Amino acid sequence: MKLRDLPDVSFAERAPDLIESNIIGTVERLLQRKLARADPLRLILLGVAAIIVQERGLIDDTAKMNLLAYTRGDYLEHKGALVGTERIAASAAHTTLKLILSAPREMATSIPQGLRVTAGDGVLFALDAPVIIPKGETSALGAATCTVTGKLGNGYAAGELKTIVDPVPFLVSAANTTMTEGGADVESDDSYRERIHEAPEQFSTAGPTGAYAYFAKKASALISDVSVENGGPGVVLIRPLLKGGALPGAEILKAVRDTLNDDKVRPLTDMIKVEAPTVIKYNIRMRYWIDRSDAVASAAIEKRVNEAVTDFAAWQKEKLGRDINPTELYYRIRAAGAKRAEITEPIFTPVGIGAVAIADVRTVTLEGLEDG
Repeated sequence: MKLRDLPDVSFAERAPDLIESNIIGTVERLLQRKLARADPLRLILLGVAAIIVQERGLIDDTAKMNLLAYTRGDYLEHKGALVGTERIAASAAHTTLKLILSAPREMATSIPQGLRVTAGDGVLFALDAPVIIPKGETSALGAATCTVTGKLGNGYAAGELKTIVDPVPFLVSAANTTMTEGGADVESDDSYRERIHEAPEQFSTAGPTGAYAYFAKKASALISDVSVENGGPGVVLIRPLLKGGALPGAEILKAVRDTLNDDKVRPLTDMIKVEAPTVIKYNIRMRYWIDRSDAVASAAIEKRVNEAVTDFAAWQKEKLGRDINPTELYYRIRAAGAKRAEITEPIFTPVGIGAVAIADVRTVTLEGLEDG
């Protein structure tokens, strides 16, 4: 069962009215008289009741912190420790640099670890280790990492990091060959809670689907969903999806591949194959009407409908294997205030386990007002 499907629970009564009536009723029975609204004793009891309400809230919250679905912050770290699952720390973006010499040399050229490059905006990437350009060669590749953690270093396209901050003799250019990615903030409580819930899958040594998904998510806090498929005899096909429905690039795919190929994770006979999800494009073409009785609020309704379409597109791509479902779109449009809608596209389309549906062309037309 998923955590969100669990019933809500309460460990202490917190309703102020009920607590006040219980206290006042008990005292009235003991004194055998009614307490008037302005009675000083009644006012004192109401003050006591307010304190009890606060204490009940603390008791309820403290008890809930023992349950995975409710716990948060540092308390969540203690729940994770019980199943050997640590919160993913903030990580820096990665990329691969191509380093080029002015001409071939008669000896190997060493490019020092820590050589920094930038796109000119103050964000720096530094070589992870020294890079040796062999004798007679003019270029070599080296891994580089952003000097600060978080999302700041993500999204530089190949070739954007081309300004050398630390000049080296004979080195004339350096540029990233892959888009920078992998930078993430400290893992959120929601993401960490979900991984703790999935943690028991890691205890199997048979390579089950859940275990591969668990370890793949461990590679980066940016990964929100993972599909695990049979890629053929002895082949396990892994497809990660990033938060917000973003597709993973070469750096994230490498991080997942490296994590899953650890000897303590991968069964000896399995071959791991990591790919980006298959993208299924679809269009949104629809028109809608607003009830004439809502004419005064038509501008607000139009704004909400456009937001509903945007939210639908985001919802559609946030999970692998989620079928393209126009019923969900219609529901959101009606909830936004539209009287009715005619949706030409999308039509219902099944989406495979390793695929993600991403909206392409969007045409949303308000046809006007009509009587109900």
